[in-house]
Amino acid sequence: MKRNNRYLILLSAVVITLAGCDNFLDTRIDTFTTPDRVETRYNTLWAFANAFYAPLQSGFNIMDNNLFASASDEAQQTAAVSNAAIFNKGTINANINPLTSLYSNYYEGIRAAHFFLDYAKDGEEFLALNRDTSGIANIENRINYEKDVRSLNWYRAEAKVAMAYYYSELIKMYGGVPLVTTTMDKDPNKGAIPRSSYDDVVTHIVGLIDSQLDHLQVDWATHPDNVASRAGRFDKATALAIKARTLLYAASPRNNPANDKDKWAKAAQAAHDLIVFKNYTMPANRDYSAYFSGTGALNNPESIYLIRKTASNSLEKANYPISTPGGNSGVTPTENLVSVYEYVGPADPSNPYFNRDPRLAATVVTNGSKWNNRIIDQSPGGSDDMSKANTSRTGYYLKKFMIDNLNLTQDGTAQHLWIMYRYAEVLLNYAEAMNEAYGPDAKPSGFTLSARQALTQVRNSASTSLATITTTDPNEFRNAVKRERQVELAFEDHRYWDLIRWKNADTVLNKPVRGVRVSKNMNDVFVYQVVDVASRTFMQRNYYLPFSRAEVVNSNGTLVQNDDY
Repeated sequence: MKRNNRYLILLSAVVITLAGCDNFLDTRIDTFTTPDRVETRYNTLWAFANAFYAPLQSGFNIMDNNLFASASDEAQQTAAVSNAAIFNKGTINANINPLTSLYSNYYEGIRAAHFFLDYAKDGEEFLALNRDTSGIANIENRINYEKDVRSLNWYRAEAKVAMAYYYSELIKMYGGVPLVTTTMDKDPNKGAIPRSSYDDVVTHIVGLIDSQLDHLQVDWATHPDNVASRAGRFDKATALAIKARTLLYAASPRNNPANDKDKWAKAAQAAHDLIVFKNYTMPANRDYSAYFSGTGALNNPESIYLIRKTASNSLEKANYPISTPGGNSGVTPTENLVSVYEYVGPADPSNPYFNRDPRLAATVVTNGSKWNNRIIDQSPGGSDDMSKANTSRTGYYLKKFMIDNLNLTQDGTAQHLWIMYRYAEVLLNYAEAMNEAYGPDAKPSGFTLSARQALTQVRNSASTSLATITTTDPNEFRNAVKRERQVELAFEDHRYWDLIRWKNADTVLNKPVRGVRVSKNMNDVFVYQVVDVASRTFMQRNYYLPFSRAEVVNSNGTLVQNDDY
């Protein structure tokens, strides 16, 4: 059969463009050359219902085909030439922006979501074609039709949540951005879209989510309609997580310079809504390492939304020590990060990594520890001698997310999960917002946790041996939350954006990143000297990314560039 549409796009065109062009919007809704009519089949509707998920970005290859951590003080990129260096030197500009493809990709996702919603307006009628929906002749036809209609309604809600997610990522990077409200402009010569304000986009995001909360699937895993293809679709918890993070960012100093307490209260409420919905308490002394290794996060109640990657070894190839066959050192943790991990017992002067917060050993490969079935020795003459080419400049290697002892020479592979949202982040979002709105210990009517209780739950889940946070001063408590985020969420693509939203980047990212120089004394005991590894530069303009020059030029003056670019 053939079906008329107001807006007709072949699915292949949607998917192909997800690779991205540098001037997707041109700040107006131009579109692809498409046929006037498109052949429709039963599965076409579901294909379009999947298309708006295609631009979701795994953090494993966000920059330099690796993690984004080297843009912050978390890590140093080993390679002499890298896109991370553009961030490290503050030289990002309208012509050079390693993240510019995300701008076009995310707007492609928004476009795909709009198209699906337009295409699915008569979805129930379409699903009824060639079916006995009455069930008189075949009751199974009626059951399957009703099941498909339920799916259609879920997918409509998911499309709006997808728009909310893409907008939340865009404003995180650029501040106010154009709000696209249709699939395309009917007249391609009109409809230039100016930037909406940051607050207006936040309002739009919240509106999209709030309007769909009652229409989203509550739990794909337990619903009787669940099938394998549902894995990775948005649900109610994901929508609440997007809202909570968005409102936390909106309340933060970069976006809330007047420190409007009402914005913090809204952020706290949004996080609390998710806490109540999840009705979950993180277990004490959980196995942090196992959660991030392989499929450890799958079917774990802490997980809210995961991006499932096919089995590969690209993460290990990029980040295994150079002395491990097949490794390239890659993103190497800094002393700036390692020094933040607290002691849980007496310090050992000969081993600075003994009796530390167990999340350190789960996140960072330290000298003297076992990794890839061997002891890491970075002293002169050792297996990982730091004077060798392409070894870590910081004295550390990445462990989090990676599989130990994967045989790269035999092309061994393993599955990896990118954790986009998880419960520990929600608790930390809540602790921060509650402290800013009400203080560390207040528990206003309707709230079930104080800021301190939420923070303590995260810390106890790491180790009940961590010191209790006792300060009652909101400023000191704020610092405790920041420290906890740095440790708990390390390498999960939070640190850089936290520094941006807190407006701490001009302080933190203008200091050198540090590492350790490893040697041995006369007694063959390791000795560690803290050294500066690389200078960093962050300019005030870098609090926002620049729109690409192509976007600005093609907008004919509609798109206003961020300041000082």
